[in-house]
Amino acid sequence: MVPKDKNQGKNQLRVGRLVKAHGLKGALKLELYTDNPERRFVPGAEFTLQVPEASPWHGKTVTVREYRVMNGNPVVFLDDVDDRSAAEGLVRAILWIDQDADEVEDNAWFDHQLVGLDVVRDDVVIGRVARVEHMPAQDLLIVKAGEQEVMVPFVEAIVPTVDVSAGRVIVTPPAGLFEELPDTDSTEGAGESTDSDASE
Repeated sequence: MVPKDKNQGKNQLRVGRLVKAHGLKGALKLELYTDNPERRFVPGAEFTLQVPEASPWHGKTVTVREYRVMNGNPVVFLDDVDDRSAAEGLVRAILWIDQDADEVEDNAWFDHQLVGLDVVRDDVVIGRVARVEHMPAQDLLIVKAGEQEVMVPFVEAIVPTVDVSAGRVIVTPPAGLFEELPDTDSTEGAGESTDSDASE
């Protein structure tokens, strides 16, 4: 019998970002990307860090000591982060956790589920998801549209529907995201020239 790799069937899910040191005892305020923080941030939960390569935390993991909500803000205490100075070294770090492939939260998808989906606007396919980029502020869908790649913020206002089973995402992008806007100045200038010519 071939032993099963402990990581087989595992994916990583982004669940939060450390945004600010809180107090003097190493606490950090969290920006949550999960609907179940009480389940994700239990004592002993271990997270992989996404930080710049130059960071001393690069390639390391952190372990939750305590999670609580303080003044309406989610706050986490981590093992070996005992003072404000240590906490400040983790600001802007993104937290990832291993997750079983069949355990997916509502409104959460793995990158491999999104790549290759058709991108539909007004019932017309305008491109295909080429990859997903995870930025500190938000995720981006990189959409291949013709010869260009378009960065689409992966937020509900712009990507209201993801239908993996149908193989598509529906987008409602702002004007100009997928095509160049008309040159208003040129249009107005053309109108002025016409009026001038007519008066002559």
